[in-house]
Amino acid sequence: MGTPIQNPILPGFHPDPSILRVGEDYYIATSTFEWFPGVRIHHSKDLKNWSFIGSPLTRTSQLDMRGNMNSGGVWAPALSWHDGTFYLIYTDVKQWHGAYKDAHNYLVTSESIMGPWSDPVYLNSSGFDPSLFHDDDGRKWLVNMFWDYRSGNHSFAGIVLQEFNEKEGRLTGLIKNIYRGTDIRLTEGPHLYKKDGWYYLLVAEGGTRYDHAATVARSREIEGPYETDPYYPLLTSRGNDELSLQKAGHASLVETQNGEWYLAHLCGRPLRGKYCTLGRETALQKVLWTDDGWLRLAHGGHFPEEIVEGPELPESSVAQEPVRDDFEEPDLRVEWNSLRVPVDESWCSLTDAPGSLRLYGRESLASVHRQSLIARRQTSFQCAFSTCVDFEPDTFQQKAGLVVYYDTEDHVYLHITHHEEKGRVLQILRTVNGQYEELLLPPLRIAQAGAVELKGAIDFDTLLFYFREESDQEWKQIGPRLSTLHMSDDALEKVRFTGTFIGMACQDYSGSRQSADFDFFDYDIQGQ
Repeated sequence: MGTPIQNPILPGFHPDPSILRVGEDYYIATSTFEWFPGVRIHHSKDLKNWSFIGSPLTRTSQLDMRGNMNSGGVWAPALSWHDGTFYLIYTDVKQWHGAYKDAHNYLVTSESIMGPWSDPVYLNSSGFDPSLFHDDDGRKWLVNMFWDYRSGNHSFAGIVLQEFNEKEGRLTGLIKNIYRGTDIRLTEGPHLYKKDGWYYLLVAEGGTRYDHAATVARSREIEGPYETDPYYPLLTSRGNDELSLQKAGHASLVETQNGEWYLAHLCGRPLRGKYCTLGRETALQKVLWTDDGWLRLAHGGHFPEEIVEGPELPESSVAQEPVRDDFEEPDLRVEWNSLRVPVDESWCSLTDAPGSLRLYGRESLASVHRQSLIARRQTSFQCAFSTCVDFEPDTFQQKAGLVVYYDTEDHVYLHITHHEEKGRVLQILRTVNGQYEELLLPPLRIAQAGAVELKGAIDFDTLLFYFREESDQEWKQIGPRLSTLHMSDDALEKVRFTGTFIGMACQDYSGSRQSADFDFFDYDIQGQ
């Protein structure tokens, strides 16, 4: 028996895992939605310890999300490997509210998992969650869920299959609907596998919330017909409110070099029984094959476990992320992300103020085009984070500071700005479901020049802010204790898909591009 695995293996916003083994190396690709760069890939040698190694979609020629709506962008990447080449399939969702889904599916390739990755090959737009299957006869097949927007039809209209001609770089032949799912419905997230002469189709069902599930079907022929496992679903959390891992579903399979099988799946850890402020995370379950050729969870039943039996592999440790980023390196560290567009020197510079990160003010935190915001995932329910910012605004239209961010409609922002009577001040902006609110009335006057340290501390479902000027020895609390629950997938009736990020931002609505310099950023996991 291997060393136990603690779930989630990828804490914080890491949904829709696609797991792959190449030799002795394991990789997981996860969705990034509107955050840039697109797709995150983690690596492991033992399935227990994982490290982030890069994002393949780093160029606007691969992914241009300017104007994409909240929770659009990259959905459900699928990572595969064949004959010396890595293949990554992904969806770029432009619009997904209402009847229509403007979702475009692409393929990029690379000889190395570290890239460079190619420019994309366009595949189709008939639905989302595509994946590529490499058959043992050399043929390649694309599967994706099929979207039917017409009234009276079920919009999740099944899983469609079409051959991919790699030489011509396009899909060819007939499109066939091979599986319409079970009574759980909302069938999506397909992955094909082949074992012992059977084609196995693993799908997600039930929607990516609390009724989520993973179901298996099989056929002797790739085009079907597919028979559903009579013991379906393979995995779910629905109906068991006591589980620490909720929302279990959207899964993929991997076989170790020793013949053991594991299922990577998304999950959520709710606060107060409902609110997954960290977003949807990635977990791992051991699975076994029955004598009659079906998959079962190794521990029995349908529910995920937080502690799972590890594989018979040597344990391989990974480096821990440092608490402080002092911005002394020539490039931004890999934990940093931007919204919809890549970082470039025109608005985010490590050279214009050496030893600091300089952000040039652009559009508001409500913008889906040009935000000057750099943020990282919240990966723990208890954490503290701080920065030191030097910013001298001339107008209330200029802001810079520390942000806790879910999307354009839900965020909290401790920032420096200008007040006509008080001069340079601190203000806290809270936006809940798109409703703007200033929490300090009046704003707090601070020294009119010099750097100011800003700090936040999250304790499960609450957030406190602090500040410290150059003359201060101790931190001073500013503003009330705030709830973080509105920054979650579950805070509104409408569906959302991301998670909480923490970072630095700068705005200048006047258009003069006033800059702010951030001397460092600390992110410290606490209570774990």
